[in-house]
Amino acid sequence: MLYDGSIALDAASACIPRGSMTAIIGPNGAGKSTLLKAVLGLEASSGSALVFGRPVAEVMDKIAYVPQRAAVDWSFPVRVIDVVLMGAYRQTGLLGRVTPQLRQHAQTCLERVGMEAFATRQIGALSGGQQQRVFLARALAQKAELYILDEPFAGVDVATEATLIAVLKSLRDEGATIIAVHHDLSTVRAYFDRVLMLNRRTVAEGTVATTFTPEIIGRTYGGAVIMAAAI
Repeated sequence: MLYDGSIALDAASACIPRGSMTAIIGPNGAGKSTLLKAVLGLEASSGSALVFGRPVAEVMDKIAYVPQRAAVDWSFPVRVIDVVLMGAYRQTGLLGRVTPQLRQHAQTCLERVGMEAFATRQIGALSGGQQQRVFLARALAQKAELYILDEPFAGVDVATEATLIAVLKSLRDEGATIIAVHHDLSTVRAYFDRVLMLNRRTVAEGTVATTFTPEIIGRTYGGAVIMAAAI
């Protein structure tokens, strides 16, 4: 896969088990976000992806995607509750009526991320951590089976990070599959079951216990200094 004329990903592959929580880990420019977008069909790719054994286009209703905050236009004049309801558009249709049941479902999703008191607030008036909680609530509204998140903990406060990881772990415990780009190596063991170590190609993939090791971290980042600081 090319990006700005250079290879962003080459021979990157993974097989993520259902009901697991996987971190995609690698240095800046390793192709982590590009991999997610390629899987979702948001970036052109020569490769292929199957979700639950089927082409991604056939199971998009089972996938919820939370992009990086920097990719969102936060100036758009919309209320928090309306953002969450966007996650239920497959149930309403783009022009469908929002039923009281759907509105209550959206409110329940906000409660799950601790944002129920902000339902009528403009999304642009929230802090970065609050915005990230709302976008996770929107994903929850989809009732997905696979949650794909691009740097969900970037730039959020400690309380928000704790809330987000608690919700993601509860989704995993309910049978959902979680895949997230993650940068903080110090929290990998506490947060995730599995890792995909990536640096424009797959360096290693497997459980945290067997794969998130000093040797593999060093190979992924290309240096022992980062490895020593991470373990």
